[in-house]
Amino acid sequence: MRRIAIAMIVSLAGGGLSASSASAEVGGMGAEPSKQQKSSAGARALLLGSRAKPPIAAAPAVAAAIRAANRISAKPYVWGGGHGTWWDRGYDCSGAVSYALHGGGLLGRPLDSGSLMRWGAPGPGRWISVYAHGGHAYVVIAGLRFDTSEGPGPRWHREPRSAAGFTVRHPVGY
Repeated sequence: MRRIAIAMIVSLAGGGLSASSASAEVGGMGAEPSKQQKSSAGARALLLGSRAKPPIAAAPAVAAAIRAANRISAKPYVWGGGHGTWWDRGYDCSGAVSYALHGGGLLGRPLDSGSLMRWGAPGPGRWISVYAHGGHAYVVIAGLRFDTSEGPGPRWHREPRSAAGFTVRHPVGY
């Protein structure tokens, strides 16, 4: 575990380790799950029941994205939900990610998972990381995963998931 933490510190500090070499330390699951749990200065959102509470150190856009995700965290999964209108009866994976990003002022229109693969800047962000491939998308905000898998709709999760096969993007500056 210590070796993983040191590799991540070196990687985050720009010390020459790439995300792929650090992921090998964790077990080669793609982008390492422990990095999904990290956020700026180690600040993590708290999961209180079904709602996330932003860390005190979170930037306003990060806190707003968390509050937006909280608003839809009890909605059901609806294929195409959140793409025709921001407020919908339910959300699919990319609709839920888009809603959270829009709530933080980081996205102007809903995107599907394929478009999220090209959105923002490459790699994980300090506060927000979007994971997408052609069939699914989820977001990690301040160390908590917001995802439609493992539930009847968009939900917060403490546990990371394998990022193998996903493209990782982040909003510039976050």
